[in-house]
Order: sequence, then structure tokens, then C-alpha cells
Amino acid sequence: MAMAIRSLLIFLCIQSVAVLTFSLYEDQVGLMDWHQKYIGKVKHAVFQTQKTGRKRVLVSTEENVIASLDLRHGEIFWRHVLGTDDAIDGIDIAMGKYLITLSSGGSILRAWNLPDGQMWWESFLQGPSDSKSFLFVLTSSKVEKDNTILVFGKGSLHAVSSIHGEIVWKVDFPDESFEVQEVIQHHDRNIIYVVGFVGSSQFDVYQIDAKNGELLKHDSAAFDGGFSGEVSLVSKAKLVVLDAARSTLLTISFQKGEISFQKTSISDLVKDFSGMAMLLPSKLTGLFAVKTITATTFISISSEGQLEVVDKINQATVISDALSFSEDRQAFALVQHGDNDIHLNVKQNHDWSGDLLKERIKLNQQRGFVHKVFMNNYVRTDKSHGFRALIVMEDHSLLLLQQGEIVWSREDGLASIIGVTTSELPVEKEGVSVAKVEQNLFEWLKGHMLKVKGTLMLASVEDLAVMQGMGLRSSEKSKMTRDHNGFRKLLIVLTKSGKLIALHTGDGQIVWSLLLNSLRQSEACENPTGINIYQWQVPHHHAMDENPSVLVVGRCKPISDALGIFSFVDTYTGKELKSFGLDHSIAQVIQLPFTDSTEQRLHLLIDTSGQAHLYPRTPEAVAIFQLEFSNIYWYSVEADNGVIKGHGLKSNCDGEVANNYCFGTREVWSIVFPLETEKIITTITRKSNEVVHTQAKVVADQDVMYKYISKNLLFVATVSPKASGDIGSATPEESHLVVYVVDTVTGRILHRMNHHGSQGPVHAVFSENWIVYHYFNLRAHRYEMTVIEIYDQSRADNKDVWKLVLGKHNLTSPMSSYSRPEVTTKSQSYYFTQSVKAISVTSTAKGITSKHLLIGTIGDQVLAMDKRFFDPRRSVNPTQSEKEEGILPLTDSLPIIPQSYVTHALKVEGLRGIVTVPAKLESATLVFTHGLDLFFTRLAPSRTYDSLTEDFSYALLLITIVALLVAIFVTWVLSEKKDLSDKWR
Repeated sequence: MAMAIRSLLIFLCIQSVAVLTFSLYEDQVGLMDWHQKYIGKVKHAVFQTQKTGRKRVLVSTEENVIASLDLRHGEIFWRHVLGTDDAIDGIDIAMGKYLITLSSGGSILRAWNLPDGQMWWESFLQGPSDSKSFLFVLTSSKVEKDNTILVFGKGSLHAVSSIHGEIVWKVDFPDESFEVQEVIQHHDRNIIYVVGFVGSSQFDVYQIDAKNGELLKHDSAAFDGGFSGEVSLVSKAKLVVLDAARSTLLTISFQKGEISFQKTSISDLVKDFSGMAMLLPSKLTGLFAVKTITATTFISISSEGQLEVVDKINQATVISDALSFSEDRQAFALVQHGDNDIHLNVKQNHDWSGDLLKERIKLNQQRGFVHKVFMNNYVRTDKSHGFRALIVMEDHSLLLLQQGEIVWSREDGLASIIGVTTSELPVEKEGVSVAKVEQNLFEWLKGHMLKVKGTLMLASVEDLAVMQGMGLRSSEKSKMTRDHNGFRKLLIVLTKSGKLIALHTGDGQIVWSLLLNSLRQSEACENPTGINIYQWQVPHHHAMDENPSVLVVGRCKPISDALGIFSFVDTYTGKELKSFGLDHSIAQVIQLPFTDSTEQRLHLLIDTSGQAHLYPRTPEAVAIFQLEFSNIYWYSVEADNGVIKGHGLKSNCDGEVANNYCFGTREVWSIVFPLETEKIITTITRKSNEVVHTQAKVVADQDVMYKYISKNLLFVATVSPKASGDIGSATPEESHLVVYVVDTVTGRILHRMNHHGSQGPVHAVFSENWIVYHYFNLRAHRYEMTVIEIYDQSRADNKDVWKLVLGKHNLTSPMSSYSRPEVTTKSQSYYFTQSVKAISVTSTAKGITSKHLLIGTIGDQVLAMDKRFFDPRRSVNPTQSEKEEGILPLTDSLPIIPQSYVTHALKVEGLRGIVTVPAKLESATLVFTHGLDLFFTRLAPSRTYDSLTEDFSYALLLITIVALLVAIFVTWVLSEKKDLSDKWR
């Protein structure tokens, strides 16, 4: 029996080792995080649908992305993100195997291999002046023959070889202000016509030899009325343009060296025409479209130049470029909006009465209007021609339409997030326990028995299938209710297109989306733009009765003095509760730490004239606000003028805007930085909702230091004007970086530090009583990170135990910014090997867990570093008490541990922001990173000290308990037998 017990214990040890062996790090990736890839709003698209190989569409976007998408599923084959200053001007396909891209104002031309996206070559084009860019790929009679690429940029026309990217020839036009509008290839393919404008009233035509760039002929003509600049090419020798007043159509013919103008008033073609017209961008032979305020009119043009209206459409209309789908046949796509759908028609250029395709597609109204359409054709099994359309929507989403259905869609508006907030999910329904919702006792026992069989490798295929199904049913990641740990939440994001999207933190799924009508173009708001999103109402005490809501703030124009817009949205249903335009501008939004009886958060809006407006506009809000009237201060930064000002409130507004919710402001203090020596580049302050667990910090030898905790501190970084450019734009002697810590109530500078020979950009994070910032050291030719910690010396006397016992301490005395603080600072600098895009810090519910810095690197990854690495008290040889405290030995550089990358091996392309949200579980924090891509994960900076991990082996625990019970029972039986045998002796 003893041998059996020993064998059982050995078996349990082997099983425990086996479980640990198979708990690989890679297995954890994806359990608590998700990653989504996007490309942004598409502005150019070309199809590559050869008979062999994968069918794909090549796109470029407003986020400076080029990508290859699968036509079947919309997935990304490959993607490249160009620089922020490398805007894409045009794309095309050459030789059937290269994607050609023109960017940076016509100065950079690249060729990318279609199958894998590798860059084949890159050419830099130069010219005498900046100008409009233009890309045109000459067609060749042979597929494998080199296609010459014509590029107009920097005031010159370049011919570039598509095989190796070398410049074949270059033409500098006599007039440097000449801008190319169209490049036309002659029928014999050896002559090209380049047409464009000089200034606003001269039309020029250049005839050029396509082989050597020789200028064969130049003709020009002037028009007194001027040109608007929009051109529609309707034939090889004829184009249509609007005059400068946008009320007259000009048909320009340029044949055999003769240029002629034919004027036609739009009012003669379009009845009830008023205002100004515009030409829709299209390349249709013998046809063009004119858009007015009321309708879109399609006009055909004969070979003699006669204009005739063929159709007039009152709905919102978008047309595509012409597509050649057979010999001498061209078609184009026409998209019209209906009530709850869109109408897609494919027509031939010369046959308006007939439709090659006519489809009606149901479309989610939350996508808005169609902005662009790109068309492609394919051959059906019956040899007839079919058509597919790629459409770009108002919310920046991308859809592929084919055979009357949406084949796939991409929510690429998420590539341009401008604001993020969170919302709790609803609680479980009243009267329904969690146990009933998830599983009953029988299923629980069955599941654990199957886990035991799986651990002992005794489970059959049917058992494994049952286990998998039970796991999917009991999965808590994507449930639409709150969990007791606070891991499941809603991420409410505001995109550049004015769309509000709710993402589930469990798996990143879109719970609801809303295209805000208040942020769409209208007569009241010509070009609305969103500013940010804020929590408006969070009903904690009566969560079952009311849903939480958020406030979306915007402007009618992308300028600071434009009128503001308010929109309130229910975070559970995604419905817009109400919206309205404001009668004042919005320069600053201040969330006040007060709520009314309905738990609506009070907000103070500062307009450009310096007046403060209180929301919500209710008597109760005013009464609450008046109680704290004298304690409300804020600051403003005028970086261009080098001024930081502090403001307070005074009596109600005077004049036309006088009401109970408008208040005048007063300037309390100001700091003026001399523009000759300092320029403000970075300002940052603490999060208003940050929780600090304790003010005391126990250091070595049981000593105590008190943190200087104040929400009114501001970190300011300035550089010398010569060092305000890119890194290396100034010498170390000309560069200096100065940082300040300013009290925003009094304007008092608490700390100042000068870094000679350093420059920005500066990225900083402010938490509790410490600041960490990143910059470049020109002398050392390396990046640096510096930490500043601020401590309160006025409470240093509280270290005496007898004073604490007798109550003679000042720990409970109120703190005031007006009492001169007795502060001391400690700082230390470290070398850092990488450039930084963003810095954030973890946040937990009670502030007990140790802090980790989240650093967004230049490689678009997020690195988590323990705050202990940034302790200013680190020394080369720490004492034993300092080692016990956890102080690390001093090194000149900060270590980068590969396992510390939060994003693992993934990248968040175009990383712009890192948002941290505390969970209810103190050890955990939620991290959301956004850019072109989205990444979400859950971190435990001090490990899960207050809970078991998700990969904890309950099956092994059950086996251990059963084995111990068996061992106890067997030992008891053996002991009884031994006692009985001893008594019989």
C-alpha cells in the first residue's frame, strides 16, 4: 500500500510538470488581447484581375497608405504606410506587374511588386518650382514592353522607365507657372499632347515626342473670362472647363494646332440654375456631368461641339471613370441614393437609354452618402460581361458590390480615431443569477470531469468536441453584461468622419455605430468637424433605470472661432438623444468634478472671446456651480506667442449673451517666454480622474517622504527657436531644452531644468508626483528620458511617532496653492535607444498597484517599463536597505526587454495614442492603442496578486484534492490496522 501511495504522488508530480511545460508564452497571445488592421479612407483604386493569380484591388488612402486587398473577402494582402508628409498623389499599374505610386507633390515615384508588395525601385524627381502633380502611364502594344511613365511635378514633365525607374527624358516648360491638366496619348503612340493652364486665363497645348521628349509644337490661347481649374476630357482633342464665375461651360478644341473656345451658358441647359456649378471628376468619352445646388445634369457633346442634356438627377449622385470592357465599348458606373438603399446603374457612354446593369442594394443608413465609386468588369461563365463596384462611403468605410449584394465591407473609419472614452456594460437582469445565465451545477460538474479526462489524456474525440462547445457557450469575453472584475466594457470612439462607434473590449466587435447628423454637412454647418468625446451621464446609483450617455463636441468649421455643436448619445443603444448648435465658439472644454441629481457631469466651455458657458443649462447646475465658483481655475497656452495664462471666473456675462449660464473671466497670472530664446513645444498635466492610494512613500531605513500631490500642476517644455525643427537642424551649441513645472492656480514656477545641447520633439507623461519625458541629446547623439519627482517638505515633521499619537501633525490640514509650497525635487536622466511616438502610464482602480510606463516606439509597438527603472534615487552601488526597498542599480541606459512588448510581435501602424482604463480588479489595467490599427490588451503590472490567472489548471487542482482525500483515507485505514495489530500483541 505504501508503494501505491508513492506511485500516486510521483504521478501527480509528473502531471504538474507536464502542465507547466505546455503553458507556453505564445498560447497566451490572443486570450486577453485583439488586433485589427485598417487602411483609412480610399482616394485612388485600380483593379488587377488577370486570369492567373489572385484577383485584387490596389488602393491608396488619405492616411498615406497603399494596400492590396483581396477582391473575394476584402482582406489585406500587403500594406505599406508612407510618411506623414508623403501624401499620395496618384497610383496606376504598369506592365501588369508593378503598382506605380506618385507622392510628395510629384517628387517621389515608386514601383511596387504586385504579388508581395516589395518596392522594386524609387526615383526622386526635381524641378524648378512646386506645382500640381499628375501621373500617366503610356500604353504599349506589347504587354512585356517597357511602359513609359509620365510624371508632371515640380514644374517639369518627366518620362520614367517602368522597368528600372530611370529618367528617360525631362521637359522644363518655358512658363514655370504652367500646370498640366491632362496628358493625351496619340493614336500612333509616339506622340503625346500635354494640355494645361498658365495662370487663370491662358490655355496651352504642347506636342511632345514620346521617345525622346523633343518639343514638337506649342500652342496657346487666352480667355478673358478665366478658368475655374476643373477639367473634363471628353475626347482626344476636346475638353470641357468652367469659367471663373462657374456659370458658363467652355468647350476647348485643339486640333491641328488650332485652339478654339465655345461658350455655353449653364442656364441655357439647366432650368432654374442659380449659384455656382462644378464639374464632377470623370473621364467619359463624349459625356460629362455638371453638379448644381439642386441636381446633377449629364450632358453629351457631339463631334461638332454641340451640347445636349441627356438626363437630370435630383438625388445625390456619384459617377466613376470610364471602363473599356470590350473593343470600342466603354461603360461607367452611376450611383444614386434612394430612401433606404442605393441604385447602381452601369451605362455605356453613347447609349444613355440602356443599362448594362441595374441593381438596388440595401445599405445601412449609418454609412452616409457614397463619396467615390470605382468600377471593374469580369466575364461570366456564359461569356457575358459582369460588373463590380468598389464604393467609398461618407463614414470612410469601403464596400464591394456585385450581383446586387454587398460582398464585403471594411470599417476603415476606425483608422482615424480622434477621441476615446469608455462606458460600463449593463448589469445582469434583475431576478436572474449569474449561475442560471451561465450554466447549472450538472453542467459545471460535467465540464470539470471532462477537463480531468483531458488532463489524463483519456478523453475521446466526442469528449473533446463537447468540451469545445461548452467552452464556446461559457465564454465570457464577448458577453454584453458587466463582469465582477470590470474587464468587459465599451470603448466609445469618435472618428474623423463624425461617426461614433462602440467596440466591445472582449473581442473588438462593433456593438453599434452612429453617423452623427450634427457632424454632417448641411446648410447650417458647411464643413463640420469633431473635437472630442466626453462622459456626460454615468448613473451609478440608478443604473437599472437610466442608460449612461456621452457628449460629442464639434465645430461647424475647422477653425477655432466657428460655432460649436453638441450631441448626446446613449451608450447602450447608440441612439442620438438630442443635438443642437451652440451660439458661441469652443476654444476649451473643461470637465468639472461635479454632478447634478441625475448624475450629469457639469462642463465649462470657454469660447474664443474668453467667456465661460456652463452646461447643462439647468437651475440645479447653476446652484452647484455657484458653490464652487471661487475655486475654479484653468489655464490656456498660446504656443505661437509664447504665453501661458491662468484664468478665473467673475460675474455673469454682459451684453447680448447675458444669461444665467454665461460667466465672464479674468486673467489671474501669465508667464511670457521670450520668443527669441524659447518656444513652447509641449504641455501636459495629470489626468483629472487619477487615483492616488497614499501620499506617503516609505524609503530606505524606514524613512518617509511625502509626495506633492496636486491636480493643478502643469509640465511645460520649451526649446530654442533654432532647435524647433527636425533633429539635427541646429548644432548642440545652438540648442537647449528647458522644462518647467508650473502651478496653474498661482502661476508659480515650482521647478526649472535646462538641458543644454538637447532638442525635441518632447513626449511626456505626468502621474501622481512624477513626470517622465523623452527628448534627443545632440551632444551624445542619443535619445534620453528624464524623470522628475516632487516631494512636499512641509509635512516632513510628521515622521515623529509621538506627534502622530498626540495628534500634533498636519496630515489632515487642507492644502492651498496660495500658501507657498515647500517642495523639493529629485531628477535623473537615462539614455534610451529608440524614438517615441506616445507615452502613457497604467492606471488602476485604487492606485495601489505599481505603475508601468507604456511607451509607443517608432516601430509602432508598445513597450511596458516598470516605473522602478525611472527612480531618480538609483545609484551605482545601492545599500542593502535600498535593495530591500527595490531600488535597481544605476545604469546609463534603460534596458529594453523583448518580453516587455505589450503588443508582442504585432505592430499598431501609424500609432497615435495609448489609452489606459482601470478595471475593477485592482491588479489589472486595460490598454487601448489606436492609429491605423487598433490593439487592446489587459495588463497586470504587479502580476495577478488578487486573483487566479485564466490558465489556472482547475483540473489539476481537482485531481490533487481527490488524491489527497484518497491518501488520507488509505493512511487512516492503515493506521487503524496497525493500531489493532499492536493491541493484539
